[in-house]
Amino acid sequence: MPDVTKTAPETGAEEAAVAAAGGPLPQPKPEKARSLWGDAWADLRRSWIFIVSSVLILILLTITFFPGWFTGADPILGDLSKHYLQKPKLGDIGSPDWLGYDQQGRSVYARLIYGTRASVAVGFGTTIAVTIVGGLVGMIAGYFGGITDSVLSRLTDIFFGIPFLLGTMVVLNSFTDRSIWIVIGALSFFGWTQIARVMRGAVISTKQADYVVAAKALGASTPRIMFRHILPNTLAPVIVVATISLGIYIGAEATLSFLGLGLNGVSWGNDISDGGSSIRIAKWIMLYPSIMLSLTVLAFIMLGEAVRNALDPKMR
Repeated sequence: MPDVTKTAPETGAEEAAVAAAGGPLPQPKPEKARSLWGDAWADLRRSWIFIVSSVLILILLTITFFPGWFTGADPILGDLSKHYLQKPKLGDIGSPDWLGYDQQGRSVYARLIYGTRASVAVGFGTTIAVTIVGGLVGMIAGYFGGITDSVLSRLTDIFFGIPFLLGTMVVLNSFTDRSIWIVIGALSFFGWTQIARVMRGAVISTKQADYVVAAKALGASTPRIMFRHILPNTLAPVIVVATISLGIYIGAEATLSFLGLGLNGVSWGNDISDGGSSIRIAKWIMLYPSIMLSLTVLAFIMLGEAVRNALDPKMR
């Protein structure tokens, strides 16, 4: 097969011919520089950890918003006369009998589906709340420094010294009707400290950058500098911590519900707690919510690890 590759003399002869004809020389197209987020997205698309975790999270979100697509059974209504501790019928996939029934004659599969909504809602709600509160505290402390930084840092240390689950249990114990919003508020009240520390460190290193100094010299206002110049360049570590923490908050909600201090409604933690008393004769009551909880926490932790690897230049 003949070699069709042009040698350097041939290429030079073509350019000389074009120049002699008065035409412009062909210019190589400059490569478009990619930002940090562009590089991160390119890495994420090649990561099998990101793909697997994203598929799992997409399934969980679909179950959360559209539980009726997966089951038509009532997760609260039970029939003791027909379904008391009825064993699973694994061949009837998707039916109320698929994963068996509990001590009150309620479908384990239906409670598994509707329990997803409670756990995912608490996880996302708590993550959003702690990211906003912790991000603002860390940004103010890191940007202004001085006495403001000292006061906010000591306040953060005080909350950081309180055991997370213990403090949340004390707060929730004072409520008799524990809705999703109350659980989110209790978890957020003690969970914002890590985000605040990460944001403070990122702001301290970013505020010395040349573009921030230039913005100050041009007379830009403090809110504009903080939210237009500093915030976009400090989000990467905060997003990583928030993504990993989301799975931790879902596990914390299940732990609180297992101890009787979580949600009063349908929840994986409540079902795991109910199944503990019948684990010898009805293992399925405790088994399936435990598997679902483990997969959910694992999915968000895997997503956080993939995002961390993509956003951290040292990991690349």
